[in-house]
Amino acid sequence: MKSLLLRRLAVLLPTLLLVSMMVFGLQKLLPGDPALALAGEERNPEVVEYLRQKYRFNDPIPVQYAVWLKALVHGDFGTSVRTRLPIGTMLAEKLPVTVELAMLSMLVALLVGLPIGIFAALGRGTPFDYGASLFGLAGLSIPHFWLGIMLILLFSVNLGWLPAGGFVPPSESVGGNLLSMLMPALVLGTGTAAIMMRHVRSAMIEAMKQDYVRTARAKGVRESTIVVRHALPNALIPVVTLGTLQFGELLAGAVLTEQVFSIPGFGKMVVDGVFSRDYAVVQAVVLCTAAVFLLMSLIADVAYVLLNPRLRS
Repeated sequence: MKSLLLRRLAVLLPTLLLVSMMVFGLQKLLPGDPALALAGEERNPEVVEYLRQKYRFNDPIPVQYAVWLKALVHGDFGTSVRTRLPIGTMLAEKLPVTVELAMLSMLVALLVGLPIGIFAALGRGTPFDYGASLFGLAGLSIPHFWLGIMLILLFSVNLGWLPAGGFVPPSESVGGNLLSMLMPALVLGTGTAAIMMRHVRSAMIEAMKQDYVRTARAKGVRESTIVVRHALPNALIPVVTLGTLQFGELLAGAVLTEQVFSIPGFGKMVVDGVFSRDYAVVQAVVLCTAAVFLLMSLIADVAYVLLNPRLRS
């Protein structure tokens, strides 16, 4: 296990460094001058030059990257040029919101995808199986922003059951927080539920074909016991690692959902940073998202080894 962790860390750190270089470099390819965007409508030449000197926009790109990376190593993400707030403080405020949304979305995916996938595998070739396949195709095909707008029209505009957008912190009201996050979690969890359902179905079908299942049936073991105690635990091994990776993707893929429902998380933060030319904010958000995704990938590898005795040996 130690050797596995060391090998994964040896790959993770250079990958994170490469991601930081790509993020920093791609930001410089965006059209427009950030100094002009920060100078306001008047764009006084003296103010523009002052901003270029202050934020080192005139320095060569490698020098800018080296300065930014040195500060980053010391835990300094810089200061937002739009809000004048430390980016570390902004990340600490926005990250819990996106993590909560990702966790609720994963809960929706598990509650929907697991049972549908299991029953679809047990009833292979039945109408339920075909309906489950149709659900999976729809979940993967329907855009999140369209589904979000349709849910807002139905549950907020027409029925008035749920708020159309916004975010209520749990410290203010737990019930209000869950109501404000219910539709975004449904929207974001739909695609993950479809992926989870398809993988669970395939894994269960494969598990039910194994020799230990036939042996249990020959011994007269009840079908429900075979499914719950023998087939399902083995079928869920790859699903655990899939769920870990999907959680990282939920963190990275919440941009459109947060925009539709006006949720102040990582997605809205990076969009606001792009439109205001706030390079430091965009770089910090993308880098943190990449770091979380790589960490979830590491956890998935470790979980797969722990759950699979053959790999441990």
